[in-house]
Amino acid sequence: MAVEWAGSGPELLVTIDRESGAGLRSQLEDQLRDAIRAGRLAGGERLPSSRELGRALGLSRGLVQDCYAQLQAEGYLTSRPGSATRVAPVARTAAPPRPSAAERPRHAVADFRHGVPDLRLAPREDWAWAVREVCRTAPNSAFDYGDPIGDRRLREVLAAYLRRVRAVAATADQVVVCGGMAQALVLVLRALAADGVGTIAVEDPGAVRTTTEQAEAAGLAAVPVPVDEDGVDVAALERSGARAVLVTPAHQWPTGVVLAGHRRRELLAWARRHDGVVIEDDYDAEFRYDRDPVGSLQGLDPDRVVSLGTVSKSLAPALRLGWLVAPARLLAKLAHGKQVTDRGSPALDQLALALLIESGRYDRHLRRARAEYAARRETLVAALATHAPGLRVTGLAAGFHAILHLPPGADEERVITRAAERGVGLYGLAPMQSTPSAPRLVLGFGDTPPRSIEAGIAAIADLLSGVE
Repeated sequence: MAVEWAGSGPELLVTIDRESGAGLRSQLEDQLRDAIRAGRLAGGERLPSSRELGRALGLSRGLVQDCYAQLQAEGYLTSRPGSATRVAPVARTAAPPRPSAAERPRHAVADFRHGVPDLRLAPREDWAWAVREVCRTAPNSAFDYGDPIGDRRLREVLAAYLRRVRAVAATADQVVVCGGMAQALVLVLRALAADGVGTIAVEDPGAVRTTTEQAEAAGLAAVPVPVDEDGVDVAALERSGARAVLVTPAHQWPTGVVLAGHRRRELLAWARRHDGVVIEDDYDAEFRYDRDPVGSLQGLDPDRVVSLGTVSKSLAPALRLGWLVAPARLLAKLAHGKQVTDRGSPALDQLALALLIESGRYDRHLRRARAEYAARRETLVAALATHAPGLRVTGLAAGFHAILHLPPGADEERVITRAAERGVGLYGLAPMQSTPSAPRLVLGFGDTPPRSIEAGIAAIADLLSGVE
């Protein structure tokens, strides 16, 4: 469907070179013809009136009318009495663009995509209220360029919130507001590279591929370090030669294990011995069910740990708001990196988030979301107990995904392919690790309704058990 521009004379980029020797009408015809062929002007799209286009280009209205008439005769344009001149629906000759590789596949029965919250739970009314209040009450200065590291009010609110719920040792001066978790990590990696760090370790399994790409772009080498039932293997980290490590201690991605107390102590001791830095992705810390809260690693050693957080899971990914809490020695480099990257995150959204947290609406939303995800978790467990009773399920203590251990010898990729043929989206653990291991699936239930969870597991019961 063509975009319908408001106003009687939508603007159009056309240039006329009066020194070229080419006729003015032929220049205009050629440029319009090329724009239509290339798809810059889509079928059904309205062109400026002959009067408006002539005025914009310094041409007579009659010349533009003659140009339009010629292109109508060639089939590029259409026009009816009393209506605007438009691009003909079939005028484009260029090949249509390929679908984006990032497009989400459609699964008719269920999609167990992980890493995404229930987008239906996004607190639209609360967010709209916060934005309205900010626009109504914010001073004029709030509409100017702000501090690149974030609005002072939000940084104060975040520091207080993180002290209260995550036992983070932070002040507003240590907080940098970022465009989500991805930007936070990139800023930290660049700051570490500028500080002389050459290698970062990455949990394996984990976000190995993505983090490696980000590290290489920042000038760092990335090495995988194994994870076991107690979290990251600190002895292997010691052997890696890295001076920084990215960990998910509250709920390891993707295995779901919690970094054990003794491993926490060993990890911080490693950082002190090697003048190293621990980057803590506080992944899924808001959503826990049947275990006690686990405090932030940063609270145990604020001088060695950079803690990263985001509202992508707690509110919605589309907001693109996150933060980092960093040691004083990295703050200047982080501030400089934020300044040259984007000059600061959207100021009004920052103030809206601050108000949402201060008002208590953020906490109330988290309680509602936690209850919903807990119910879906129970639905998934019950469905697996009914349709795949012999398979082990782990990683369910927090977050909104589970690890399903397939039977020994099962072909992880084949199970995923066959499930897709039945309208069920499954995702394996293999792409998240550097070396092959036992076949496992990552079953996300954050954005999968309970009815779809039940139907999806029932539809693939024989695939999971290995009996087709």
